[in-house]
Amino acid sequence: MNIPKLFEWLCKLSIALADIDEYLKGILEQVLASYKILTELNDGPDDLETIKKELSKIRGLLQVICSKLGGKKYQSDHLVALYKLSAYYIDTYDFTREIENLAPVYFNDSNRLKNLRLLIIDSLNDKKLIEELQAILIRL
Repeated sequence: MNIPKLFEWLCKLSIALADIDEYLKGILEQVLASYKILTELNDGPDDLETIKKELSKIRGLLQVICSKLGGKKYQSDHLVALYKLSAYYIDTYDFTREIENLAPVYFNDSNRLKNLRLLIIDSLNDKKLIEELQAILIRL
């Protein structure tokens, strides 16, 4: 057994995991920032565009996580959990149609905006997604 080569490989693996952790930390911070924006909206006429933008950002960032972690390269528990949660959300929830249908007719209806916003927030709390993202962020 070649101990120096094994040690070199372990060092490279450690660096790669540290790099991916930092990369994912930035992504998770952005997802949580967008979630916070969604929770703090006042359901005014301009908020539909904000909802659309922040939801697109969240879905895009979760898609990046899935793409980055999709292979068998990263197998630590928190990365596997992060991949599964991200994939579940992307596969289960898509509010694009609702937003597009709502935009021309109800953009001034604060009750419909509030209902849509709360539905999106509930979807992000399904399977405790946001709580898990916060916990993973702390671990990174």
